[in-house]
Amino acid sequence: MAPSGDNMDITRNIKLIEWLKCELLSGVASFNQLLYKGKQGSHEALTDVIASIILVSYLLARRLGITFASVDLKIQNKIKLGITEEHEIEKRYGDLSELSAYMNRNRK
Repeated sequence: MAPSGDNMDITRNIKLIEWLKCELLSGVASFNQLLYKGKQGSHEALTDVIASIILVSYLLARRLGITFASVDLKIQNKIKLGITEEHEIEKRYGDLSELSAYMNRNRK
């Protein structure tokens, strides 16, 4: 019995999800290696790896039926909560407020 079109799409989606999970883990491993090595001039490499992790996370969410907008909204809610609850990184550095301002500027 030949697989139907729907089964092929499901199989393809599962394979893509597994590949994205591997890419995410690979990105996290690369991030840790870069930090461990601590080489000078790794700013560009760190930026590249962080961007890849974020990109893969968005694509993985989409393959799992979560919209990009839902991810953005969840991030914004977590930022607000961190500011409200005075998360340690907010208290010490104001990073969450800065990220919130950045995201608000870029939404316009």
